[in-house]
Amino acid sequence: MSSIRFFVLDAFARYGEMHGHQLRLQAEQERVHLWTDISVGALYGALKRLAADGLLTEVRVEREGNFPERQVYAITEAGRDALRELHQATLAAVVHRPDPFDLAFARLDPDRLDDLPRTIQERLSTLERMLDETVANNDRARQWLTIGEELVITHGEHRLRSEIDWLRTLQRRLPDIIAAERTRVGSGRAAS
Repeated sequence: MSSIRFFVLDAFARYGEMHGHQLRLQAEQERVHLWTDISVGALYGALKRLAADGLLTEVRVEREGNFPERQVYAITEAGRDALRELHQATLAAVVHRPDPFDLAFARLDPDRLDDLPRTIQERLSTLERMLDETVANNDRARQWLTIGEELVITHGEHRLRSEIDWLRTLQRRLPDIIAAERTRVGSGRAAS
């Protein structure tokens, strides 16, 4: 699923004709970078790709004051069809990505086991800061949100809380994990 394709096509379907800068402002106003996997800077490239695919069409060129000329786009019928398909597919798709942390934790460096408690605490502190920032941002935005939008932004809070809870469990078990790693590494070295 392509979040950026969905966002761009949906923005044109909702708001009508616009140029890339207007699309970027819309994304920034909606703060999509905080609750989606969309990079606001990638919108311009997505516009060009969607136009090349025939899902958007160039309707005119505008120039305001001393600003450079800007190409204004509109969604095509093919774009509306693609949006409907993307919408259904995106709602139905379940995305659960592996965290690279798991691979690194499964392959601990035996020479850095003493650093592990600090590293885990730093990760936990970072996630707690992320949660605090997310909650603060969500609280500021709540007054302008629909019920559905409010549930969407709190989804990120729940995911962060779950990760923090899991990491606290790992942190409690860390002495046993480190001891087991030292035993495993020690027996491996003795065998060789």
